[in-house]
Amino acid sequence: MGIAEQVNNLRLLLPSMPAIIKVMAFFAAWVCLWLPVAIPTAIALKWHPPQPLGNKKLPLLATLYLIVPLILWGGTWVENLSFSALGLVAKPQSLVSLGLGFSLGVLSIATLFAVQRALGWIGWKHGEETGIEALLSIFQPSLLLTLLLGLWISGTEELIFRGFLQNLLQQDYSVLIAAAIASLIFAGAHLLWEVQETITQLPGLWLMGMVLTFARVCDGGNLGLAIGLHTGWILIIASLDTAKVITYTGNVPEWITGIKGQPLAGVSGIFFLVMTVGILASF
Repeated sequence: MGIAEQVNNLRLLLPSMPAIIKVMAFFAAWVCLWLPVAIPTAIALKWHPPQPLGNKKLPLLATLYLIVPLILWGGTWVENLSFSALGLVAKPQSLVSLGLGFSLGVLSIATLFAVQRALGWIGWKHGEETGIEALLSIFQPSLLLTLLLGLWISGTEELIFRGFLQNLLQQDYSVLIAAAIASLIFAGAHLLWEVQETITQLPGLWLMGMVLTFARVCDGGNLGLAIGLHTGWILIIASLDTAKVITYTGNVPEWITGIKGQPLAGVSGIFFLVMTVGILASF
């Protein structure tokens, strides 16, 4: 039996396979394709577990995400799906949704920090700076690169988790249950990079995945709004982290502002995600 015939037989068997098995097969194939690239990259970077990744995370992440077009092409071919069915639609409205989501993402994060500053929970790096001056300091020459990286990472993750996985899981589950499972996988996948910092963020990451799924629903099944929202969050968080303009006053416990300075590991970050849902519901 030839390879082509075996593949065709597999496609005939797929409708009877549980969706969760398909999801497991998808990630297994992704890891198998990634390891031959990841191992030499890790050796070249002189990194091995359990060393912290630090600035070596981005090269390894790049090798993982560069494989995505190939693995998604294979997945959509086997499942007989189009990329438009996953929510990637090449229409002018998609750009409008992208811009709207990006604006909401930036404004929501900015509002979160502005409220925390007004309550005295955080301060600026230099006490004499005004809030505007502190925030303007993030506009460095690297901002465009951060934006492009954020767009790439967001687009890739949304296409996988809110696109392909969501579609697969909805074959067996309701939209809500499928979103909950996909968001759980999304949150757990972050453990690959930083275990200690990610553990405290798991509930927030899960809720973030649910909010982004809701954004896709609000966008009529398209991913433009979700990608824009995700990109806006990445841009501001990464830029503020790089510029190091925020200091925590200690006036409230860190589980309120975010454990280890991670907004998704705090009550205020969770609250801002809930508020984002309310805004999306008004669209």
